[in-house]
Amino acid sequence: MSGPVNLLLEPVWQFVGEVTDIVGDLRRRIDARVVGGTATDDAVERDAALESQAIAASVISSDGNYSDSELRAYALAFAPWFDSLQSMPLEQLRNGDAIRQHRAWPITPSPLFETIVTADIRNGTANGWRYYQAALRVAHAAAALADVPTRGKLLAVDTFRSMMLRRLAVARIERPPDMPRGVGEPAAIEPRRAPGRPLEELLAELDALVGLTSVKTEVRLLTNLIRIENLRRERKLPVVDQSRHLVFVGNPGTGKTTVARLLAQILHTLGVVSKGQLVETDRSGLVAGYVGQTAPKVNEVAGGALGGVLFIDEAYALAHGGEHDFGMEAIATLLKQMEDHRDDLVVIVAGYPAPMAEFLDANPGLRSRFPKTLAFPDYTDDEMVAIFESIGRSNHYQLDEKARERLRAWLAAQPRGPSFGNARLVRNAFELAITMQASRLVELDHPTDEQLVTLVAADLPDLPGADLPT
Repeated sequence: MSGPVNLLLEPVWQFVGEVTDIVGDLRRRIDARVVGGTATDDAVERDAALESQAIAASVISSDGNYSDSELRAYALAFAPWFDSLQSMPLEQLRNGDAIRQHRAWPITPSPLFETIVTADIRNGTANGWRYYQAALRVAHAAAALADVPTRGKLLAVDTFRSMMLRRLAVARIERPPDMPRGVGEPAAIEPRRAPGRPLEELLAELDALVGLTSVKTEVRLLTNLIRIENLRRERKLPVVDQSRHLVFVGNPGTGKTTVARLLAQILHTLGVVSKGQLVETDRSGLVAGYVGQTAPKVNEVAGGALGGVLFIDEAYALAHGGEHDFGMEAIATLLKQMEDHRDDLVVIVAGYPAPMAEFLDANPGLRSRFPKTLAFPDYTDDEMVAIFESIGRSNHYQLDEKARERLRAWLAAQPRGPSFGNARLVRNAFELAITMQASRLVELDHPTDEQLVTLVAADLPDLPGADLPT
């Protein structure tokens, strides 16, 4: 059989075996499928095959555009359970409902998954996680049938993953301690690339960030794409070479560096880079003041970032020098480093949106090497309150209700311009608040534990002339 067929066959058989085993252990079935009160092995296996078929079909059909090889792999993978698929012409398969009807399938838990999770709640088991692991293998394999998975396919995989994780979280089913946390990762990573942090742990940390919904989506899509490329590479299937370098645009304090640090670790775990460190720099770290010094300076910084991510803040400043400036030399040297170390260096350039667009036009080689831009919006007032409270929890502080009202009013009064500080503004406000609290409590002889951890309205920043709660 061809490579794409084998790519789907193994995960499908694994899934059917896993789910058949799980349902067999439950000793119960949906009423309509019970024979004499006990499930037969054939009925259980067919239900598991239907479940796997729905997963594969939902990913294949997610963009409404699937090739003959995808259809052929799908039909042959499920032919052992559904004979009609093997004899069905490709045109009939493409225009019929066998695949198309499952396009919206990953949005809500399936009856079988729900049955497994419900049994976990009742029995204190964790079979839902076994389903999750096996199901993601099928979803990634289905996406990998395409030479270059589309955004629609990657979104379908991510939607499916998120749906299952949400259901497991609501059910409070803990992941088994002996289950690998890097679910769906490639089986083999180059020996020189030491294992990084578990992928699911990193994605959970990404999801926990306040706001940044669109950024999180793009990072997860990139993650899914790399996982599928690794799967294709492992099966000796062609992989389209794609640039990993990124542009981050947004105002200060919108989480660009935080996301870059997480992304560096994700790329390490997936085997894209060998170490996963983040090296931060700006124009001053790359451009020298004398002839012959800039290129060595860039080479040194890029060398320190090898195996990880080089994050260049306010990168547009490299292209804003005068006639005798060496910024353009720095850009040219950086491009050479990116080309020479394309298999072990990722560069992220960051800054305000408009200047970054000008930066990409400063050298003909820049735009082609930075094909994707992630936009980091300003935080809303509610999100900044959540950030303040998150910083407080990590430092064992809490706001009382009046302090929360005062913080919200103070944030609403801040002017929103290009220099708006976002999370930096919030952190400054928090540090000022604990300083004010310390000055207030030092006057007390014996402050209680609650007083030591509680911030009140009087501790929050003051804004002359503003109508703030007291």
